Amino acid sequence: MSQVIALGGGGFSMEPDNLALDRYILEQAGKDRPKVCFLPTASGDAQDYIVRFYAAFTTLDCRPSHLALIHPSTADLEDFILEKDILYVGGGNTRSMLAIWRGWGVAEILRKAWLGEILLAGISAGAICWFEQGITDSVLGRLSKMDCLGFLPGSCCPHFDGEAERRPTFHRMLAGNQILPGYGIDAGAALIS
Repeated sequence: MSQVIALGGGGFSMEPDNLALDRYILEQAGKDRPKVCFLPTASGDAQDYIVRFYAAFTTLDCRPSHLALIHPSTADLEDFILEKDILYVGGGNTRSMLAIWRGWGVAEILRKAWLGEILLAGISAGAICWFEQGITDSVLGRLSKMDCLGFLPGSCCPHFDGEAERRPTFHRMLAGNQILPGYGIDAGAALIS
């Protein structure tokens, strides 16, 4: 199984002048100029998010690409995904992202990537998606537990120090046995499996 790097916040999307976490992710691929693919599904394939990805990653020693699912650039998603060295999942609406992935068969392809040699990474929705469960704000106005892909055991709560309700909600759910034991990840930090 490959490595998973889950970011609680930071990276190119939140700190464009501090690419330390992004550089770290690239180094973990163990390859010269790794092929990194950004999956902006959770943001609805937001064009400005894709532009920010390229603005950051074209300055780094890698070969960046992205996979939008609203208007895919390829019919063969499996070949496109599995020929990458790193898959970097952006933040946004976890519930929508997982529904789209399942509809397109991407969830199964990502499992193949995880079982292979492809490094998986992501921020916020892109961090919690790898776990059995996560704390999400996908439903407007509240934080809730969500079942995710289940590649990694337990639960994950991103933005642990950056959003006032994240920490107390996670603690309350843990104390009430409403969510699996897991990890809170601060902004600017990453959990590495």
